[in-house]
Amino acid sequence: MNKTTQKIRIIPLGGVGELGKNMYVIEVEDDLFVIDAGLMYPEDEMFGIDIVIPDITYLLENRTRLRGIFLSHGHEDHTGALLYFLDKLSVPIFGTKLTLALTKEKLQEKNSRLPYEFREIDENTRLSFTHANISFFRVNHSIPDSVGIQIETENGSIVYTGDFKFDQSATEQYRASINKMAKIGEKGVLCLLSDSTEAEKVGYTPSEVQVENSVEEVFEKAEGRVIFACYASSVNAIQRLLNASFQSGRKVVIVGKTLQHVFQITQQLGYLEVHEDLIIRYEDMGKYKPYEIAILMSGHQGEPLEALQKMVKRSHKLLQIEKNDTVLIAASPHRGGEIFLIRTVDMLFRAGANVIIGPKVHVSGHGREEELKLMINLMRPKFFIPIHGEYRMLKAHANIAEKMGVDRDCIFIPEKGDVIEIKNGQIRQNGRVTAGNILIDGSGVGDVGNIVLRDRKVLSQDGILIVVVSINRNEKKVVSGPEIISRGFVYVRESEELMGQVTKMVKDIVTKNIKLHNFEWSNIKQEMRESLNSYLFSKTKRKPMIIPIIMEV
Repeated sequence: MNKTTQKIRIIPLGGVGELGKNMYVIEVEDDLFVIDAGLMYPEDEMFGIDIVIPDITYLLENRTRLRGIFLSHGHEDHTGALLYFLDKLSVPIFGTKLTLALTKEKLQEKNSRLPYEFREIDENTRLSFTHANISFFRVNHSIPDSVGIQIETENGSIVYTGDFKFDQSATEQYRASINKMAKIGEKGVLCLLSDSTEAEKVGYTPSEVQVENSVEEVFEKAEGRVIFACYASSVNAIQRLLNASFQSGRKVVIVGKTLQHVFQITQQLGYLEVHEDLIIRYEDMGKYKPYEIAILMSGHQGEPLEALQKMVKRSHKLLQIEKNDTVLIAASPHRGGEIFLIRTVDMLFRAGANVIIGPKVHVSGHGREEELKLMINLMRPKFFIPIHGEYRMLKAHANIAEKMGVDRDCIFIPEKGDVIEIKNGQIRQNGRVTAGNILIDGSGVGDVGNIVLRDRKVLSQDGILIVVVSINRNEKKVVSGPEIISRGFVYVRESEELMGQVTKMVKDIVTKNIKLHNFEWSNIKQEMRESLNSYLFSKTKRKPMIIPIIMEV
């Protein structure tokens, strides 16, 4: 390592001011390290968008300086974006055994055959680079093999916690290395980047043991089938289902392609404890009584709520909700999904199911205020950057750090793309880089932008009006039309007077323009849009998207 005072820059490309899409760049001199590469599920305003990933323009511009991508754990809000840009970056990917196995599975699903360089690490791994050393420490989260990341510089360590909580009852493979964290703190932490998801909540996140006991109680009392809905990568929730099924003498059926893949990988690697003959095939479910069955299910992209709605509507390929089913929803909705969750629960009750949701069956994988304080106490950082959360969460975490003795001037609440420089004993913003959302709709990556979203919003709110006219340029007359087609604006048969006036206006505009010596199609279309927009708004207080189509015969 160099022995001069090093240039250190921290750049969040995602994961701040939002939940998900975690991606952070740490620069030490010319070495550029990327921590995590996550996706985010779309918000309500993102019509038709499947997922959102970070903008990696800055990485592409600096690809020669890129030393590696370091993954903290296997959840998609930390790994899911890799599939969409790994072919553009030839760089080693570092992660624990389970994290890499889940990532490779996703790449295979995408039929990607590029020669990616995966390097397995564990908490004892130490990596040396020209300007920094990197090591790892185990953290307690809702998936095994979760680690925090330490980047050692000559000025002190930059520590990234990853997602964490402190559950004193955690089993061995979920247990945090508190001793190692304390040693890192003793050596000197220059800057701590810490998970802020539950920063607004006081106290401690409830223990997994409490949830496991209440889940087992539900399984014992349920008179019909138990349907356990969770995110596909919630390995601890899957283990709870397996334990409760075994205790209550139920057989388990696994439904959902992503969930089946995660189950196979985690079982093969020894991260799940599965009793013999506990799992049965879907085809064999009919051999058992309803009270002998537990269904572990998830849906498209590993998310369970949409699949549950399909089961209620009887449009699911395999399953329908039956009376006396007990449905446990062990998942928190992503941002903007709260209403969808409420609607799903309502539909399940209407279908005759008993629905259990909330702290009885699900516990967060993120620490609350007291656990965040413990992390700050262990690390004793000079500088503090709250990450992984919406702005109010980052702000709450910053307040916690200040209460714990971190100087206010040493706390920085970042925005995406901020270049945070640590220099001469100070932390400050020094410019910005390109950062934002890349939207993925179907197989298209980045081909849907703000303008397309704006159009979708207009269509969803006010509909569309298409005007079709055929004209003969030589004879300067309208041959056919105007034909008016309305979709999502007004029902034509019940708005004859309005449509008649629109038709007359269009005909007048076309007739007036084609009599001119030189007329432009664009001028006719623009006049149509402006006149119709004004007229329709005055009559309906709506602004449909107006698309004029003029054909020449």
